[in-house]
This record gives sequence, C-alpha cells and structure tokens, in this order.
Amino acid sequence: MKFFVDTADLEEIRDLAASGLLDGVTTNPSLVAKTGQNFIDVVKQICEVVSGPVSAEVTATDHATMIQEGRKLAKIAKNVTVKVPLTPDGLRACRTLRDDGTMVNVTLCFSPAQAILAAKAGASFVSPFVGRLDDIGEDGMALIGDICQIYRHYDAFTTEVLVASIRHPGHVIEAAKMGAHVATLPPKVLRQLFQHPLTDKGLAAFLADWQKTGQSIL
Repeated sequence: MKFFVDTADLEEIRDLAASGLLDGVTTNPSLVAKTGQNFIDVVKQICEVVSGPVSAEVTATDHATMIQEGRKLAKIAKNVTVKVPLTPDGLRACRTLRDDGTMVNVTLCFSPAQAILAAKAGASFVSPFVGRLDDIGEDGMALIGDICQIYRHYDAFTTEVLVASIRHPGHVIEAAKMGAHVATLPPKVLRQLFQHPLTDKGLAAFLADWQKTGQSIL
C-alpha cells in the first residue's frame, strides 16, 4: 500500500518525506487556504519535496474550464496529479486530461457506481471518502471493499483505489486488507501508525538493561 499525506503544510510534508515512508501528497482548496499562500506556489513547493504524485484540485465546475485549469496545473511539475470532482463534467475533463498524458485523481466518490464511471473515464486514482460516509451512519469501509472487488474483475481498469477521509489507523488497516492501492492520511493519523504501548515498554526495558552494562556502541 502506498501512503500519501493529506495536507498542504510544507513543514509536515518535509518531515514525513524524510522518513522515507511517503509516496505522494493530496491537497484540496481547503487545505491550501489554511496555508495563507498562493495556490500555485504551494503546489510547486510540494512537488519539489515529493517525487511521487501530488494532487492539486481544479476549482471550476464546467468541463471546459476544468480542462484549462488542469492543463495549467499539469505544467507546474511532472508529478502533478490533477484532481477533479466525480461529476459528469469532471469525468469528461478526466478523459481529456488523461488523453493529454496527465495523471488524474477523481475525488468525492461515495458509491461503487461512481467508482465504475471513474475507471471507465481512465482515472489514475479514485478517492472514496470513508470518514464522511461513517459520519452519516453508512459504512465507509464497505465501499472500499466493493470497489476493490469490482476493479479486480476487469483488467482494463487501471484506476488505483485511493482511500480518503481517513480518521484513524483502523481505516488504514482495513483498507490494506481489502487490497486498496493507496491511503491518504492526515499527518496525525500517519504518525499514529507507529504507536503501540508494548513497543514503548519494550524499548524502555532494553535501554534500561543496556545502561546497566556501562557499554557504548560508539
């Protein structure tokens, strides 16, 4: 499973990229707005830090303007992935941008039917939002299972399932069990994957025993 971080905070991205565990970045207008910086500048800086896909979202709602915006975003760097909404216009723009050779992330997916359409439009990634479905009493992870099952039946579908709106490590584990290709995580959740009380306890015991020996490796 690939790990993307869902943020536009450059400090967070640099720190996580240094770990060697980061495969890409997803952003959206809301995340970029929090930085208070120019959108294009932020995307360019992120692409300089991360060599993997960096999702940058269009803001238009009609396909013609989406294509114009997408082409402008694609010129920022080779690893820019243009993010479009899962609407008729968004999928039409997806097909055109993919024909251009641009990676496209189709976002705001909430049903298997929508995921099928995204794959048929040639999307590089489809982003089902599990947390938002959980918020309204539906089963977000069931959607991931359905999409993964459907995609496995068709070799012509090359779209990767990018699990979005992740709220906790459990979402990541379940998505990995189902065979999802990518998880995009808030920095806090990505760091939670490291944590287990027995790891901390075991390390403390090892260090205490080592100190008693009075030795040093260096």
